[in-house]
Amino acid sequence: MRAFPVRMPSGARYWTVLDENLAVVPVADGFLRQVRFGRDGAESTTRSYAGSIALFLRWCVRTGRTWHAGAEQLALFMSWLQHAGPAVSGAGADGAGGVMLAGPGAAPAQSARRVNAVLTAVRGMVVHAVAAGSGPGHLVPAVYEVADAWDLPGAARGDAAGMSWRLRARHRMHEPDTHVDRASDEQIVAILRACRSARDALIVLLMARAGLRRGEVLGLRRSDVHLLADSGALGCAVIRAHVHVVRREDNPNGAWAKSRRPRVVPLDFVTVQAFDAYEFERMSVPRAAGSDFVLVNLFREPLGAPMRLDAVNDLVAAAARRAGLDPVVRPHQLRHAFGSGIADAGCGIDVIADLLGHASVSSSQVYVHPDPGRLRAAVDMVPSPREQAGVAR
Repeated sequence: MRAFPVRMPSGARYWTVLDENLAVVPVADGFLRQVRFGRDGAESTTRSYAGSIALFLRWCVRTGRTWHAGAEQLALFMSWLQHAGPAVSGAGADGAGGVMLAGPGAAPAQSARRVNAVLTAVRGMVVHAVAAGSGPGHLVPAVYEVADAWDLPGAARGDAAGMSWRLRARHRMHEPDTHVDRASDEQIVAILRACRSARDALIVLLMARAGLRRGEVLGLRRSDVHLLADSGALGCAVIRAHVHVVRREDNPNGAWAKSRRPRVVPLDFVTVQAFDAYEFERMSVPRAAGSDFVLVNLFREPLGAPMRLDAVNDLVAAAARRAGLDPVVRPHQLRHAFGSGIADAGCGIDVIADLLGHASVSSSQVYVHPDPGRLRAAVDMVPSPREQAGVAR
C-alpha cells in the first residue's frame, strides 16, 4: 500500500492509495475524492490523508485483517504505529510487518501527535465508507462515542443554550502540552537584516507581520493588494492597507490558500513600506512587468515567473544562516510569531482564528496558552508585600 498522486483531465490533482498490484483501493479512493472534490479540500490534505490511510491498510494486510476488522481493532493499530519504525511499517518492508521489536525503555517510533493525525484520516475513511454503503454501520460507534461539548473552548461551543453533543474519538493518544515553536523578535530582525533583496524582506514580513502561509504569500495577485487609505475606487469597502487572501487552485506555481474562505488581513506601516521598496526593485526587471503575481523571479530564470514554494524555504534558511542563527528558522515559525504576538496583545481567540485563516477556533487555542516568558512577566507585575506596605528593601 502506498500513496500516489492523481491528475484529473481538468488539471485538478489529489492523492489516492494503491495496493501491491498498483490498483486503486476503492474504499480509500472514494474517501479521498470526497475530501478533495466533495469538500473542496486542498491537495496537500489528501496527500497527508493518503499516507496515513496507506499505513493503516498496510497494517491490515500484514496482520491478516480486512480493513473492517482493522477498524474494530484500532487500539492494536495504534500500538503498532507507535512502536514499529519505518523498517517495519514502510512500504518497502517485508511481510513481517506485524512484528514489533521495541524492548523495555525503547523510545516510540512515532510521536503522539503523529499517531493522532493518522487516526483522524482512518476514522474519516471509515465513516465515509459506512455512509457510502461499503462498510457495516457498527463501525461508526466502534471509532466514535457520543460526548457532551463542555470540554470544548467557549467560542467553539457557541451561544446555544442547553447541553450540546458531539462525536468524540474513542482512540486518541494524550499529547503533552507544547509551546508554539515561534521565531523570536530578535530572530526576525536578524533575518530581515540578512535579506539581500527587498523582495525577500517583503516575504519575511508577510509571514511575520501578517501571518500568511507561504502558499498564501506566493499566491497573491496584484489585485489582492490594497495599500490605499480608502480602496473604495477599487470596489473594496475595507479601509486602510490590507491584502485579500483568496484560494486559487489554478496557480501555475502550485501556491494557494489552504482555507476555502477568503479573508482580509490588515497590513502595518512596516509591511506597506516593504511593498513600496519591492515595487521599485521589481520595476528594474522588465520581464516582470507582465506578471499578475505579486512575487516573481527577479534574479534567476525564468524571470518574471511566479516564485515556487521551495524558494521561500531556501531564502529564509539562507538568510537565517547568514544571520548566524542555529538552528535555522523555518517559514512557519514566522507565522507562529505573528499568532503569538496578537495573542500577547490581548486579542481574543476569534480574532486570532480570523487573521490566521483557521477553519476552527480550536486550531488557534495553542496561541492563547501563555509561554514561560509571559508567566514570568505576570509574576513580576504583582507587587511584593514589602512594596504594598511601603517598607524599603
